[in-house]
Amino acid sequence: MNQFETAMSAALELATRGPEFGGNPQVGAVILDPAGEVAAEGWHEGAGTDHAEVMALRNLRAKLSLDSGDRLPAGYTAVVTLEPCNHTGKTGPCADALIAAGIERVVFGASDPGAVSGGGAEKLATAGIQVIEGILEEEANDLIRIWRKSTELQRVFVTVKWASTLDGRAAANDGTSKWISGEEARFDVHMRRSKIDAIAVGTNTVVIDDPELTARTPDGTLYEHQPLRVIIGMRNLDGGKRVFSNTADALRFETHDLEQVTRDLYRLGHRHLWVEGGAELASAFIRAGLADQLLVYLTPTLLGGSRLAIKDLGIETISDISRWQFDEVELLGEDLLISASPVTQTEGDN
Repeated sequence: MNQFETAMSAALELATRGPEFGGNPQVGAVILDPAGEVAAEGWHEGAGTDHAEVMALRNLRAKLSLDSGDRLPAGYTAVVTLEPCNHTGKTGPCADALIAAGIERVVFGASDPGAVSGGGAEKLATAGIQVIEGILEEEANDLIRIWRKSTELQRVFVTVKWASTLDGRAAANDGTSKWISGEEARFDVHMRRSKIDAIAVGTNTVVIDDPELTARTPDGTLYEHQPLRVIIGMRNLDGGKRVFSNTADALRFETHDLEQVTRDLYRLGHRHLWVEGGAELASAFIRAGLADQLLVYLTPTLLGGSRLAIKDLGIETISDISRWQFDEVELLGEDLLISASPVTQTEGDN
């Protein structure tokens, strides 16, 4: 690795200190001194807080005993995982902060796809700052893949999650389902819940299963972050259901227009929605082409019967089969976790 790749690798690690949920991406920044040594670090701690570049600049000024807003000595390089933003939201543009600080060179990994926030590289170059882009670009894009796709689509990224037996059953014929998956798989579900924006179920699931939809640690305590609980459907609900408890916020959508739900959640500042059940709602998201990821916990068991994890997808013939690719396969105790993403058909595919 050259010095920029080494610094970018460090910046990517710093970025993971920030939250995965919320309207802003995870971003890390490293500032190199004229000799190429790390002089300061920063990362984004969530919406409304300083962006990674601004934190790094603040830390560097403190180290050099400079006042806020003072220009830096010549020769400093900012290495950032994402193209510095060029818009004013809850904080000012990072491109402006770098220009005002007198940064000589900016190196970034992934470009900013935002129609509003993008354009930082051009602004920096116009100000006379050397800009180098695409350093560890694949790794930088992978870090923000959910945020990037959500930003590009202007809707939440949708993960459809279920647990099933080898023969695809989510429950026994009498409706019992606790517990199909093992302890390690259940712990993994709760850990992942603590990193998402929102979690959705249908009104039928609320009536029948009365889920709480919280994110809990192995000892049963609540994680600091709890996803927004989203209830979709037209059935009347008892306000005493656990999904309406004060352990987390809840939002009701009395509609069958799932695409509108995903866009409304995006406008509210959310970027990642889990769809947990039931089978009808999960199938509806897949059927509508809104599922960006499948997360399947597969147990080495059989049940038979009619309680399928996924219902009718509107596919009548094998040529219309819905194709997915495995992105991650992991053994969790006796269970298998499969993460998959849709295969994009290209011209000439059969």
